[in-house]
Order: sequence, then structure tokens, then C-alpha cells
Amino acid sequence: MKRIFTLIVVMITGVAGLIAADVIVTDAVMQAAGTDVNWSSDNIYILDGFVFVNDGQTLTIEAGTVIKGKPGQEENASALIIARGGKIMANGTASMPIIFTAEADDLAGSVADKAVGLWGGVIVLGKGATNNSTAEKAIEGIPTSETRGLYGADPVIADDNSGSMSYVSIRHGGTNIGEGNEINGLTLGAVGSGSTFSHVEVVANADDGVEWFGGAPKCDHILVAWVGDDSFDYDEGFTGMNQFMVAIQSTDEGDRLGEHDGGPSSNELGTPFANPVFSNVTYVGRGPSAGKRVVTFRDNAGGEYHNSIFAEQTSGIDIEYREDNGGSSTGQCSYSQWTDEGILKLEKNIFQNVADGTGAAIFKVASEQDDSKNDLFSVPDAAKTAFADYFASAGNSVRDVGVDADNPTASGDISGADFSGLDAWFTRVTYKGAFDLGENWAAGWSLSLGNVIARYPLSVTQEKADGIRVKLYPNPVTEFATIEFDNIHGVNHSFHLFDMTGREVNVIKNIHGSSLRFEREGLNDGLYIYRLSGENGAVAEGKILLR
Repeated sequence: MKRIFTLIVVMITGVAGLIAADVIVTDAVMQAAGTDVNWSSDNIYILDGFVFVNDGQTLTIEAGTVIKGKPGQEENASALIIARGGKIMANGTASMPIIFTAEADDLAGSVADKAVGLWGGVIVLGKGATNNSTAEKAIEGIPTSETRGLYGADPVIADDNSGSMSYVSIRHGGTNIGEGNEINGLTLGAVGSGSTFSHVEVVANADDGVEWFGGAPKCDHILVAWVGDDSFDYDEGFTGMNQFMVAIQSTDEGDRLGEHDGGPSSNELGTPFANPVFSNVTYVGRGPSAGKRVVTFRDNAGGEYHNSIFAEQTSGIDIEYREDNGGSSTGQCSYSQWTDEGILKLEKNIFQNVADGTGAAIFKVASEQDDSKNDLFSVPDAAKTAFADYFASAGNSVRDVGVDADNPTASGDISGADFSGLDAWFTRVTYKGAFDLGENWAAGWSLSLGNVIARYPLSVTQEKADGIRVKLYPNPVTEFATIEFDNIHGVNHSFHLFDMTGREVNVIKNIHGSSLRFEREGLNDGLYIYRLSGENGAVAEGKILLR
């Protein structure tokens, strides 16, 4: 069967190896391709209609490969769907990302950066857990008669492995794929914890960016930009772990940065409860006049956000309130998940220009509403007060850290991350938000932030536990920097500079007094680490950006 697929490719490509050739991929071609299918960067693969990676198949996509989707609506839509039991191994690199885009995109400006709905998207389906009332369910947009569009299983395979994706950019998707549904950029249906998604961008999608339907995949360094609806959406009992997640909205598109539902309308009180954990996210909205919300928790959803930055949005975070027939909210709503179950947490986060900057405006309890947006319950004042007071007691703060939708990297104080109680999977860092100072991990490979230069504070002041202060300015350094520090004991100091490999590239010794001037002559642009040491031990260390 693999020989048949190879023969088809050769016939279509003509002279192989000279230029990238278009390879038309239909569902019939994929079904005939055997168990191991390999797409190489020598070709451009054109998806013609729904193309399934079937049960037992593994699709391996080489770094640097471009995959394009033909235009079309409903039954003529194009999408790549990884069926249950299938696997995708799409692992690019920062210098050679894998790109999913529209057929019309020549990657050189033929399609506007923010153009949406030009093809479908990527759907990955697995055998993990959901809280649907049935073990299996058809993913939205795929006809229920197509069994390869089902997700979930009985018995559940919690660690089901649908493969991995890294350094992948998914662009210009969201066409209507059926039943009035626009496809998300990346849809994950009951994808198990054995699956990993790292350094993935969804950009300019007509509907949501990433949506999880149950499951528990591990996701890190995920970037969603300029989508038409919600940036990150989860439903049906999603319980995955997520770190270094970015959402940015354009000035005229987008709804919530996070829309978080617990269960489907047919089973909102079903288990497992949605309880994913997010740390180090940066969500940046469209400005305080756009009328949009940071995050909504509803339909009995739980979930956690730690060490994160939320910025530039009219409204903050609201959790839904409802009662049973006896007047009790216990077990009935997201408010109960916070107050009774303890699986809704918002701890040690930074809010910049959200609502009016008060805890009561940023953390709100809202009644469940009917289809006409009418409140169904009266939220008790005690519930409103308790959640508003939680803002400060959980270590959340209001401060300007310099992020915006054009550049979500920070220039302010983002220190103080705390990983107490979080799973060992999370990378322990000292900063809040998705980016460290001077860092843009989306540079080069992404469309939305590929050319964005990371911000760095104009000056850096550190205070050690013993009260010694160190100030470095300017930062970034173009020619020289001044370092001022407390020399309360009047001892000599030395200044050491290391590149990111740990190699010492500069040293200044016998520093008297409480300041020094560092000249960057002969050093390349980039990020460096400095260490200031006194005769009685190290005083401080930090980062310097040379530019």
C-alpha cells in the first residue's frame, strides 16, 4: 500500500527534488497510503476535502513542510482530521516550522495576515475521558454518519496518544465545515494525556483558536492571535495541563480570551468536572472600550490560572451562578466549583487595565442566563463579596507591565511566580506571564509574533533578602550600562558577564564604592547573565540584553 502512495506522489510531482511540487491529498489517497505515511518538505501538500488519518495510521510530517487546504464550504470544505487510533507526528523546529495554510497563500504576501476562513483546520480525536452522556460523540461539523469523526471511548484510555505537534503554525482557517459550524484552528476531542502540543500557533481563524472537548493533553507554548471568536475554549470535562499560553486579539475581532464550559448542555453536571490547570499565560484583549471579557467559567466548569498576565479588556473574570430547585448552588455551577469543590482557582496573577482595576469589577459572579440573555437567578450579595475579596487574598494584583496586543512581552515587574501545589510537569520559572523579560519564544517561526522584538525594562532594580538594592540601566544596552548597588560594608566587588551557554565573556574586578560602568564593546547582540559579587559573597545576578 505504501508503494501505491509513493507512485501517486511521483506521478504528481514530476521532477522530484528540483522545486517544491504540489501533491494533492484526498481522503482516498490517504486511505490507500498504508500504515506509515510521510510528508516531506520537498513537496507542498494540498488537502482536497476532509482528509482522515485513519485508525492504525501514523502521519509523520517533516520539519519545514507546508500543507495547504483548498477553499470550500460544508461538504466541500478541506480539513485534516486525525481519527481515533490514528497518530500525527508533526514536529518542526524554530528555523523550519510546519505550516498549515490556505491554498491561495504563497507565504509571501498573497494573503493578508489577518485573512480568515480560507480553509478548514486541524482536528485531533482520541479515546480520552469526556463528561458527555454517551461514551462516543461526533465532533462538531463532521456528519454523524462518519464514524471516523467520533471521539471518546468505552473504556476510556486516559493516556491515549494521538501523537505530537511542535513548531506548527495553523493559519487562515475556520471555513464552515457543516451544520452551520465554523471549524476551530485546532480542535482536540478527547485527546489523551499521552499526546503533546508544544510551540503551536493558531492565527487568523474565523472561529475559536484552540478548543478542547474533554481529554487531558499536555500543551505548552501555544499562541492564538486574531481569531474571530474565543481564543481558548474548553468543554466536556477537559483536565489537561497548560503552560506558556498566549492569546492576543485584533482591534475588530474576537470575543472572550477564554471561554470555559464544564459540560455539554445535555449533561452540564456530568463528571469528570472540567479542571484544567494553566500557568504562565498572557492574555491581551482589544482595549477597555471593546466590551469584551477576559475569561468566563460556566456550565459547572472548574479550572485554574496561576502566575499569569491578563490585560486590556473591558471586563475581567466571571463565574456562573445557579441554584437547584431547593435554592442551593452546591454542585450546580462554577461558583460552587470555587467555593465548595475548590477546583476553580485564580492565584498570583497580574491584571493590567482590566475593568476599573478593582477586585469587585475584575472578579464577578454572574447569574446563568437564558437564550435571550435574561438572568435566571438572583446572585446573593454574599457570593459577590466573597469572590471579590478572593482577588487580593489569592495574591492577585493590578499593575502595568507594559504588554499590548501588538507586543505581549512585558517591560514591567513580572516577578513572583509561585508553583506551590502544582504538578511536577510545570516548568518552574521566576516570572509571571508567558514570556520572561527579553524573551520572545515565538520569534522567527510564527506569523503573528515572528518579527516582534521582546521588550526589556529600561532599568532593572533588584532587592535581595538582606535589603541590598541593585539597579542596572539602560537595559537593553546599546553602548554601556551603569550598575548601582548598596555597598553597606565598603568592600570590593567584581562584575562577571556570561553568555547563555555559561561562558564568561567579561569581568571587571576591584570595584570600589557603589557603582560601575559596563562597556559592551566587542560583544554580540543577545541576552547575557551578570553576577555582581562582593568579598563577602554574591550580591545579585540578573539578565542584560545587548542590542
